[in-house]
Amino acid sequence: MQFQRLRLVGFKSFVDPAEVQIEAGLTGIVGPNGCGKSNVLESLRWVMGANSAKAMRGQGMEDVIFAGAAGRPPRNHAEVQLTIDNAQKRAPQPFTDSPMLEVSRRIERGRGSTYRINGKEVRARDVQLLFADASTGANSPALVRQGQISELIAAKPQNRRRILEAVSYTHLRAHETSLH
Repeated sequence: MQFQRLRLVGFKSFVDPAEVQIEAGLTGIVGPNGCGKSNVLESLRWVMGANSAKAMRGQGMEDVIFAGAAGRPPRNHAEVQLTIDNAQKRAPQPFTDSPMLEVSRRIERGRGSTYRINGKEVRARDVQLLFADASTGANSPALVRQGQISELIAAKPQNRRRILEAVSYTHLRAHETSLH
């Protein structure tokens, strides 16, 4: 499964619709402080089923909804959609035969989150299992959070090796899964 596109609407600082194309290989988000780089990574984790408000740098899960700014009223909902190429049919059942998967999560104030895969409402657990079976997910070491690169550079050689081996193992595990 290859991530292709991430679309955000009303998620944290992204009040207007924003789209990130995800190309093959490594994808990095670069920009000045305060531009929303961390929000992009958090939106990816969030749509993959992260359920800790603290991990989203908030007190409650509704804190991911755009709270308003000068001249911009707050939103009542936030939505993130992740488009995945499944042409190689690596997704678990019942999604194996779908060549493209669109995973979305929407939260509304006072109503909580709803998840959808290809337009069909599913449980949070179904989304988490979809990504777990693909050897990735909201807590994947392949998703590098804010400050983690500088930690890696500053780490002692044995700690750096442990971190890199964890990432390599994740990619190796994903490759093994695709061979079976």
